[in-house]
Amino acid sequence: MAKLLKNINLYTGYKHMPDAFMRFTDSIQEVGYMVDFVAQNDDEIVKEGTGKLIVPGFIDVHKHGGYGLDTMDGDADALDEMVNKMVTEGITSLFPTTMTQSPQRIERALSTINQVAKTNPVIQGIHLEGPFINKTFMGAQPEAYIINPDTALLKKWYELSGERIRLVTYAPENGGLPDFETFMLAHQIVPSIGHSNATRDQLRHSRATHMTHLYNAQRPLHHREPGVTGHGMIEESITGELIADGFHVVPEMLEIAFRLKGAHRLDLVTDSMRAEGLGNGISELGGQKVTVKDKQARLDNGHLAGSVLSYDDAFSNIQKFTSASIQDAVQMSSVNQAQEFGLTQKGHLAAGKDADFNIFDEERMHLVATYSYGRRFARES
Repeated sequence: MAKLLKNINLYTGYKHMPDAFMRFTDSIQEVGYMVDFVAQNDDEIVKEGTGKLIVPGFIDVHKHGGYGLDTMDGDADALDEMVNKMVTEGITSLFPTTMTQSPQRIERALSTINQVAKTNPVIQGIHLEGPFINKTFMGAQPEAYIINPDTALLKKWYELSGERIRLVTYAPENGGLPDFETFMLAHQIVPSIGHSNATRDQLRHSRATHMTHLYNAQRPLHHREPGVTGHGMIEESITGELIADGFHVVPEMLEIAFRLKGAHRLDLVTDSMRAEGLGNGISELGGQKVTVKDKQARLDNGHLAGSVLSYDDAFSNIQKFTSASIQDAVQMSSVNQAQEFGLTQKGHLAAGKDADFNIFDEERMHLVATYSYGRRFARES
């Protein structure tokens, strides 16, 4: 039996359809305007859709953990639980993200993600953040495990992951090029500059098309040296991640990135860690103590240690903090990621696509429910 949403304010990903309807099972059956609606006897009406804002499910390509759980725990049951809880914040496609640790811990995490992904299709890839980064801008990545880009090691990890690695954060100035990037590009892995101290001249030789958390943990913009940030801003081929919590990047700088890059070249990410959803208190990241206070997660040295940002808040914040419209926010939360990573069934609400979407209370911009493959998820009240 098909479910039916009627009288909805629908953003398909490519166009806005006010007063629309959508039929779906685990995939979308039909999308149209109410003026063209024809009732079917076996329709099951979803009451919470009436008068609501509907947008494609969010795609988070950079998320370490949340709800007391972390990708690096290497526990299959816990990872499955974590992924399902993340759906309740609107994420219908996720790249569980590793961090700089010993090769043994990274390998355990990759093997676990591969195992869980076989039965949990919300996992659409893996983001390998580190250990191929620069110590100067290591941020909350443990220095002891940082190494230079290593193509043989990446190949081993790619195979161990079940060929699920889709995004790798690395510092191009640390060597290993061009073989390291050649391997990534040959295996549909998106190369991402991050935790890097590279100059603009050094980055001219890189084939990276993505930038991990633009502005954060990278050589900053300077009037005599564009640095990593300047390179990401000026290169049209690069898609930059933004953590829109207001702390990692203040609203004014979010607006600058939005004006320079535009909605088509920015991906909203959370970069959240274990403490997301738990409130103030003490947590952990990569064996390091993290203190969470006033929605900020920090190491003892004061460095931000990932975020405690939920994706629905990121979606609302980018509209509140910048001049981005709802359509722009949809572009940055779903459409771009689907296109960039070849997720052909995602990021667009149309017949034949997966039934992955979010229902918002339009007046308060509050997430009411998320449907992943037509299955309803919502936060516990």
